Amino acid sequence: MDIRNFVRVLVLSMAFAGLGRSVFAQQASPTRPPDPAAARPAPTSSFKAPDNIDFRTANVISEGVRLQAELFSLKTLAGKQLPTVIMAHGWGGTAANFRRDAIDLAGAGYLVITFDYRGWGQSDGRIILAAPPDKKDRRRFTAEVLELREYVDPIEQTTDWFNVIDWAIGEPMVDRNRIGLRGSSYSGGHVFYVAARDSRVKAIVSQVGAFDSRWVVTGPEQSKITYDEATRRARGELGYPEPRARVVGNLIGAPIRDKLLSFAPVEDAPKVKDCAVLFIVAEKEELFDNKDHAKLAYDRMPGTKKKYVVVPGITHYGIYREQRDQAIKMAIDWFDEYLKK
Repeated sequence: MDIRNFVRVLVLSMAFAGLGRSVFAQQASPTRPPDPAAARPAPTSSFKAPDNIDFRTANVISEGVRLQAELFSLKTLAGKQLPTVIMAHGWGGTAANFRRDAIDLAGAGYLVITFDYRGWGQSDGRIILAAPPDKKDRRRFTAEVLELREYVDPIEQTTDWFNVIDWAIGEPMVDRNRIGLRGSSYSGGHVFYVAARDSRVKAIVSQVGAFDSRWVVTGPEQSKITYDEATRRARGELGYPEPRARVVGNLIGAPIRDKLLSFAPVEDAPKVKDCAVLFIVAEKEELFDNKDHAKLAYDRMPGTKKKYVVVPGITHYGIYREQRDQAIKMAIDWFDEYLKK
């Protein structure tokens, strides 16, 4: 029997207190546009790239879990080593949400690799036992299992980033000396975190990025929720959240709060010394305060290979709509400067 016939999704209801003015803490309102991640893009099987673009999928293994990646490049550059840009989306987004951007970057002469985090999009999720196995023969056995999907754990997600870079290094078309990363929203902080730890990354673009997840311990009430949840999960009294749960404003995917407690890329700024970083922020950012996130990371980062750009007149999601073309142009210009010269 196919393993998927054994898989059932763990469903647990979770309730969280309001998160005030913290990162990603704005509650949904009738006037606020929906999160772009709420729309499920077409699967790979029904996607057709432009005629001038080579498009293929690949499997990346991250801690034993299969991630799906999508690769884009110009057909006229087939077989050549190219500067490479790796992208993954933010909170609740998938690789398919970045296809238009990937095509634009490929058209500018880059090999572009997008990927889905474990448990999201077309990647597999982590598998855990749902009940004790009936029979066990050394390491092989049959059991009922659960596939964990569509929750938010930045430690797992950044581990996926590192493993995608490792995978890319083995690709013949990847110029390993010219690797860039591009992240948006929550992954805008992820790429900074990765660049602080991986010297193979030469340039990054972080747009409307969140750089500090420690709002989960802002005050006694939030701290109690976070630590109580961690204790209950460690003791087997609490499972993983329901897939695509909305417990933080309008965002898709419930957070594993104790993992957010350990994730503050803004603290890594002093370690980002040899990587060129473009910070793009929305002037009217409503999900968090830029001065505590991208601006603070920019100020703390040493050296001169950095730039901070405020896009006037837009809120967080304006970077995907009215200023999307400007944002991708800035990204291409930045990568051209630091990956092509």
